[in-house]
Amino acid sequence: MKLFEPPYDSLPPRERILFAAHALFYREGIRATGVDKIIEQSSVSKVTFYRQYASKDELIRAYLDYRHGKWISWFRTSLLEAASDGLTAADALEAALRAWFSSPDFRGCAFLNAAAELGASDPEILAVVRRHKQEMSSVLDSLPEIAAVSAGPALSLVIDGAIVHVQMGQAVDDVMGCFKASVERILRG
Repeated sequence: MKLFEPPYDSLPPRERILFAAHALFYREGIRATGVDKIIEQSSVSKVTFYRQYASKDELIRAYLDYRHGKWISWFRTSLLEAASDGLTAADALEAALRAWFSSPDFRGCAFLNAAAELGASDPEILAVVRRHKQEMSSVLDSLPEIAAVSAGPALSLVIDGAIVHVQMGQAVDDVMGCFKASVERILRG
């Protein structure tokens, strides 16, 4: 499953820069990705880059906003489709996350990664990460089975733990087994 597959060539410079930054920041890390590499990848001049984004910090915020919109949309749609197919909330979560974790370009949660890389030095980034996690909880609470026990925040913590464990190289099947058991315990109350 690919969440993000931008067609760079046909886009205006601002979007080309954003998509190139998205791919590089997610794959290689925010700090490890310099402006020159983004400029090269997006095929724009340095002047064009700085006309579009006054600083790398501005581009980082745009990247996180873009990622948030795409990821939350994918997450919500995946859960609603699974629920409409008759899956329980635990099964729907497992199916959606397993698909994401198994994708070849999975590199963890962009927001957890950003918080780890920049959080202590950039409170604004931490605020963006918090908003993302709050909306993730809200999406979870929109499923009746989860809303009945107000489990969105607790499930968000379990999801974040699963993300980190898969990112550290633990087998997806092992993580998902523990994940599903945890989700079922939370939903039982």
